Amino acid sequence: MEPDGSVGYEARYGWNARSARTIGFSAFLVVVAIFAPMSLAIRVLIFVFFGGGCALLLGIVCSRRVALRVDAQGITLGGVPPRYRQKTVVVPWADIEKVVLWKQAVLAGQSMPYVGLVRRPDAPALAGPAGQQVARGVAGAFHVPVSAETLSASRGVNGWRLDKPRFVAAVKRFAPDVQIDDNW
Repeated sequence: MEPDGSVGYEARYGWNARSARTIGFSAFLVVVAIFAPMSLAIRVLIFVFFGGGCALLLGIVCSRRVALRVDAQGITLGGVPPRYRQKTVVVPWADIEKVVLWKQAVLAGQSMPYVGLVRRPDAPALAGPAGQQVARGVAGAFHVPVSAETLSASRGVNGWRLDKPRFVAAVKRFAPDVQIDDNW
């Protein structure tokens, strides 16, 4: 933070169009499972997956925790509830070479935007050996457009909104030498 306590940019978990659609669709399916005739097994599956997913997403949206912050210390990548504290990390400016705004295809015609950090090769790992192995596996299996190291230092813009012009301005303000690669 700056001496006056201000933050250059901060995004918090909250409502957006994607989360509202997902919660609405999940709630609709749960209501259908309550009233429509169907087998017990299908009803239980709907309750577990869609009801549980709806409850988890509601918890994320209503938490209002920090999803992304840019300040004088660096960039804070917020974790996702319920493991928010374990997954939240502050990456100091000295460790950041580049900020990458990238997208990953999730369904036909749809994609998920991400904010990622390309870190210096000598920067300490953000995840332990198991987390690094998972990132390499995911990067290889899903053909993400970034390296496994950048993937582990990325956060999906899901359950929160990114104001790209304000974010870019904050990065330039605190770290004018850090490149921004906008692939959106």
